[in-house]
Amino acid sequence: MAKIPVSVCIIAKNEAQHIGECLRHLRKYDLEIIVTDTGSTDGTKEIAEKYADKVVDFTWTDDFAAARNYCACAAKNNWILAIDCDEYVTSMDIGALRILTQKFPRHIGVLRLKNLVPYGEGQKGYVSDDVPRMYNKNYYHFEFPIHEQLRFIDSAKGEDALDAFLLPMEVVHHGYALTDEEMKRKQQRNLELLNKALERNPDNGYLYFQIGQSNFVLGNMDAAIEAYETGMQLIDNPDKLYVAEMIMSLAKAYCRKGRFSDALVFLEQYSGIYNTAKFNFEYANILMENNQIIKALMIYIKVTTMKDSDTLGEHLMTCYGRIMDIYKGMGNHEMAEVFRGKYLKCAAERERVLNS
Repeated sequence: MAKIPVSVCIIAKNEAQHIGECLRHLRKYDLEIIVTDTGSTDGTKEIAEKYADKVVDFTWTDDFAAARNYCACAAKNNWILAIDCDEYVTSMDIGALRILTQKFPRHIGVLRLKNLVPYGEGQKGYVSDDVPRMYNKNYYHFEFPIHEQLRFIDSAKGEDALDAFLLPMEVVHHGYALTDEEMKRKQQRNLELLNKALERNPDNGYLYFQIGQSNFVLGNMDAAIEAYETGMQLIDNPDKLYVAEMIMSLAKAYCRKGRFSDALVFLEQYSGIYNTAKFNFEYANILMENNQIIKALMIYIKVTTMKDSDTLGEHLMTCYGRIMDIYKGMGNHEMAEVFRGKYLKCAAERERVLNS
């Protein structure tokens, strides 16, 4: 079978810890690999040269989108798969990928990324996140200097929704499994870049969302709430991918401040709009915080039956665990046992991902 016309594009700076493993995982799929180095001093570039088809240099300008677009320009193929150095491709269906690129030539490919996250005392878990990562460079490019997003090159399309397909691959992201100090430095760097971007584009709701996210991780709940609330005021299209995430994050920030009833009232405003597994999971969690146990149980059960339940990552296991706990609390051990097997299946999947 002919080589699939897809180029993997990676930007890197001082990623010697991860880039070798990243590229070793990719090499088995016979895709063109382009690495753009933005000023490494730790041997990243030398490691990349062992595996990549091409390594190019880019002078860092505090702009991730610019670096990604430069990298794509160096690729010989039009279809670009953007991967980070700390992301390892553990499986990929090349045949299915070929069919999707032929069937949907102007769509983007969404990667269901499995992010490893620290749980304290050396423990790790994982959460899933859908991120647009594959595109035809004739129609799309990246915008925003940090937390860059795919956008139409044709400015006339503006904020039009992007048609997408789910990529037939599994990728495990190791970059969030950091120490507290490492995560603090990363989020502080992100805030510096986000605030610079906000000076140039003060009415951008997405930037406020990401500022809220960084402050949330840093534990600055008042600043996170302020950023999220400002972002909500700037929404012009509720279908944008980040909006539902901002709504859920704001509700969780309210809970962190003990504002449980505010979180519930706020989330219920949108419960008829965002009928996803992730949204319903957070809705059930906040119902629990408000002692609406039976309603929470019904929502948790609903989540486990939804078509997109796999977007929850190991939180699907959490769902089953809470269903079991509620039934046990009601004295209904028979119903708790019904869900035990599904809980154990999720636990096994969690171990597979963490050890992949």
